[in-house]
Amino acid sequence: MTKLIVLDVDGCLTDGKITYYEDGNESKSFNVKDGLAIRTWIRMGNEVAIMTGRRSAIVQRRAKELGIEHLYQGVSDKAKLIRELSEQLGIGLQDIAAIGDDLNDYGMLQIAGRSFVPNDASRFVKEVATTILECEGGRGAVREMIEMIVHEDGKEEAFLAFWR
Repeated sequence: MTKLIVLDVDGCLTDGKITYYEDGNESKSFNVKDGLAIRTWIRMGNEVAIMTGRRSAIVQRRAKELGIEHLYQGVSDKAKLIRELSEQLGIGLQDIAAIGDDLNDYGMLQIAGRSFVPNDASRFVKEVATTILECEGGRGAVREMIEMIVHEDGKEEAFLAFWR
């Protein structure tokens, strides 16, 4: 039974594009459908963590907006961090699902009990993932993952209860 989902940002929560402006700022676009699914997952009493290799104030803002308590930026070893978070929260690796799209997610996807990749992920991570999603990163892949977990874990009624 999945209790924690771990999310990569660029290429999963976003389409992987980063726009830099002359003033030094940057922009990313997030999918609101992913956000609603994440908030519902949290309301169900589950945990969410963001693990990203980059650092961005935009990601911090998005995590706060969604109520995500576990935000890790500038992460070089996501597998190590998942093991630490697993121990800290008392959640076994088998009860953790992770989504990633590129080489820096490889180790994380190998150790998570369930691993998901967007359809446009690197072929190398597709080879280790338990599920290749139909959606591309930033285009509902996280939503698809959460809905799949909710269905397979038999939690659809609890998921929908917030919206009836």
